[in-house]
Amino acid sequence: MTRRDPRTAALAASGALERDIAGLTADSRDVKPGYLFAALAGSNLDGRKFITDAVRRGAVAVLAENDTDPVETDITLISDDNPRRRLAVMAARFYGRQPETVAAVTGTSGKTSTVEFVRRIWAALGEKSASLGTLGITTETGSEGPGLTTPDPVALHAALAGLADGGIDHLAMEASSHGLDQFRLDGVKVNVAAFLNLSHEHLDYHRTMADYLKAKAGLFERVLQADGTAVLCADAPQSAELAEIAAERGIRVLTFGRKCGSDFRITDWAPTQTGQRLTIVHQGLEHSVDLPLIGAFQAMNVLAATAITVAAGADLREVIAILPTLEGVRGRMELAAQHPNGAPIFVDYAHKAEALETVLKAIRPHVEGELHVVFGCGGDRDTGKRPIMGRTAAELADHVYVTDDNPRTENPDRIRSEIMATCPGAAEIGDRATAIETAIRALGPQDALIIAGKGHETYQIVGTETRDFDDRDAARAIATALLGEDR
Repeated sequence: MTRRDPRTAALAASGALERDIAGLTADSRDVKPGYLFAALAGSNLDGRKFITDAVRRGAVAVLAENDTDPVETDITLISDDNPRRRLAVMAARFYGRQPETVAAVTGTSGKTSTVEFVRRIWAALGEKSASLGTLGITTETGSEGPGLTTPDPVALHAALAGLADGGIDHLAMEASSHGLDQFRLDGVKVNVAAFLNLSHEHLDYHRTMADYLKAKAGLFERVLQADGTAVLCADAPQSAELAEIAAERGIRVLTFGRKCGSDFRITDWAPTQTGQRLTIVHQGLEHSVDLPLIGAFQAMNVLAATAITVAAGADLREVIAILPTLEGVRGRMELAAQHPNGAPIFVDYAHKAEALETVLKAIRPHVEGELHVVFGCGGDRDTGKRPIMGRTAAELADHVYVTDDNPRTENPDRIRSEIMATCPGAAEIGDRATAIETAIRALGPQDALIIAGKGHETYQIVGTETRDFDDRDAARAIATALLGEDR
């Protein structure tokens, strides 16, 4: 990105640097003349080992931890006890511009759908809006960029500046626990911060649920602006702790959910053939809504999006009028295909225990026949969820097909065996395409199939190889083949 006035990007305001900087990076391979190199310590590599390489490539400044040895050149060394956060703040100063209104959403499940619903509501209200997260950067013209829940701070602030320069003034973004724990969102001027839920996930990184919650709490402790609003799910017990954090900072809190006393509350709810009908209550007034979305959890995501947009200044009545026009988000309870006999085939990103439970429970009221599910678990990730997901599938589905997800460098047979231990009646089919075909061929006219785990992903990682694979394409191809067989 070329800065219009290089001197405006000088980081003297940080109190440690009095020279202009051409760019910032934490990867020495990306250093160019005039760059600042952030020598960050990671779980596998210590960035300080690459300072010499960064200097050779033209770095004029180095950011590192306090105990870093002085750089024996004319390079400026910036020492900090939290260089990750310092880099994020520097990136914010360097790029400068951000959308005027930013909503950040954290939670184990539902972030992607919620931020996309927020974007669509804003767009329908006439706001130039975007969403940023797992699906990349999405605007009215489509999605672009890599799908990262929370990009690194330099890429993030470059993206924010690019959006602002493009006229985007409203942004809804995902805030992952990893991103918050690594201070990637620091420097983002978040006006509305929302918390959806917390369940067993990412314990390979956070180790304990307490650490997991602490990471997410960072959104409310330090990232949310002092004059912003915290939007919390009243149904999630962790929201009480987050409300206390907001209260200590004097931040306004709005709640949503099904519990009495919620600022935005769902009362009456009923499934329909193509979606669901519900009532939203706010300040004593009832608003009936017909949502063309399958699954009660989608109603909660829409309710969260409603609360977020109202917290950001939208009129509730105008928002309510938009809700019946919302469409499903790519890879989230997406109707990918239909069996020739009419049985629907859904693809969903549910790759966590609670998410799988939520999806299976949500679809059940819409299914008159039997419920089928195809799923697996990723390799080199949290192993504790595997037996939980197996048990969940066995309890909530009528037919279970255990297959490979992204085994990565782990033995896929071992992954499947850990799942099968708690659902011994399942069919174990390692090849994902074969598992999907087997499940689709078994569907009766009143049945439904959920293909869970990969959602919008268009690849499968086996070993160190990334292969082209899309659950939606696989389902459509099989449904088309079956249609040809019936003729």
